[in-house]
Amino acid sequence: MSEHAGTTLPSGRRAVKAVIPAAGLATRFLPATKAVPKELLPVVDRPVLQYIVEEAAAAGITDVLLITGRGKTSMVDHFDRQPYLEARLEEKGDRDRLAAVRKPSELADIYTCRQHEPLGLGHAVGCGEAHVGDDAFAVLLGDEFVDLAEPLLPPMLELQARTGGIVLSFMEVAPEETKRYGIASVAEPEAEVADIGEVVRVTGLVEKPSQEEAPSNLAVLGRYILPGTIFDAIKRTKPGSGGEIQLTDAMALLLEEGTPVHGIVYRGTRYDTGMPLGYLQAVVQIASQREDVGPAFREWLATFVETSPVVKTT
Repeated sequence: MSEHAGTTLPSGRRAVKAVIPAAGLATRFLPATKAVPKELLPVVDRPVLQYIVEEAAAAGITDVLLITGRGKTSMVDHFDRQPYLEARLEEKGDRDRLAAVRKPSELADIYTCRQHEPLGLGHAVGCGEAHVGDDAFAVLLGDEFVDLAEPLLPPMLELQARTGGIVLSFMEVAPEETKRYGIASVAEPEAEVADIGEVVRVTGLVEKPSQEEAPSNLAVLGRYILPGTIFDAIKRTKPGSGGEIQLTDAMALLLEEGTPVHGIVYRGTRYDTGMPLGYLQAVVQIASQREDVGPAFREWLATFVETSPVVKTT
């Protein structure tokens, strides 16, 4: 039994709002993202951002704030109605495509806030204070999502409602991969939250440590449930590397001041579209699983892999 088995944790109201920071320049995808937001790059026939909003909606969150930047108004347009297009599809009797076009506007109430300068993830989250207020809320990064059949947000929301603190999500990585992620030092959770899932109590966070310096192999994923007190912490957080205000630093400040921090270890399927390789992998994985295109695509893919020449490097 945990040494904290007798601890009484604070509790709060379950988070019902989400913030999606989506103001980045996406330089890894240039020139494609010169005019098209990275968040709207398609994974088969739905943009990345729609998968993320669907993930939030499936967890009961239907109030979503997009933190946008210059040239990204098309993200909002995607979640708006298209009466002319809908009318044409209805005239043609194309019910399936009509439902697909209408679905984004039915997922959630979409709000926007402009981040005028790219001053870091902490600064982007801080832009949502006026909309979120003092309540707990979810943060979903705009370049990754999980399989809805293996949900991550519901246990995170439940854990935050019981603890009233910060809830993170983790995945296990190979020891040599710790230098690419924020890594947590962890301990056994309190007994009253151990039933939620694979829960850990977070005692510290280290940004991109070497294999030798890493306190564990638990890497932070792009899902957070944060208390409203994070906004004050962000205001008190000084710019770090590159002159940016880091969310990790603000969370570390609250941890030092006594805010409980917990994490859920996620072992489901995560799609990381933040880099070209991960994006291509997500497209192939999801296309392969689709009932409509999957069988033919898998057959073609197997033939292509078997017969295509190996690319030689010099």
